[in-house]
Amino acid sequence: MALYTPEYKPNGEEIADIKTNKGTIRVKLAGKDAPIHVGNFVELATKGFYDGVKFHRYVPNFVIQGGDPQTKDATGEEVANAVRGGRSLFGTGGPGYSIKEEFTSNPNNVHKDGTLAMARSQNPDSAGSQFYFCLGDQPFLDDGYTVFGDTIEGLDVIGELRVGDEIESITIENANA
Repeated sequence: MALYTPEYKPNGEEIADIKTNKGTIRVKLAGKDAPIHVGNFVELATKGFYDGVKFHRYVPNFVIQGGDPQTKDATGEEVANAVRGGRSLFGTGGPGYSIKEEFTSNPNNVHKDGTLAMARSQNPDSAGSQFYFCLGDQPFLDDGYTVFGDTIEGLDVIGELRVGDEIESITIENANA
């Protein structure tokens, strides 16, 4: 799969407002440290890609993960039941392309409580749309997954999210026109 380079060039001031069924999370995006990941996320968010997507992975004291478009047409209960039943394909979908890793070039690639980072498969350059929030510090992820934002409001909301909860919308403040 060819690597995608976003057209959007971050200015370093972008803030993502991630509205979920449990409340809103505000994230300061790291456009200077991870411009490919932020550019990709901004493009997907402004196209409505994440609207209606459900969180499909929850590991207590580790991560809550979402961003798989395959969850969009399922109810939260269907996602939760499929994941609980161990027969789920949720967690395998993406935007149809991958982006280059930035964990080796990001000077602030630190996974701490509330960090927003991009999920990927074994290939370092396989991230696309799936992301996760850290539930506590996860320093062992620093050398393998790209951090592209930090939560500035809504840590309590992140703590309440579970499999099947929904991303209602994501809006980006301070984005270049």
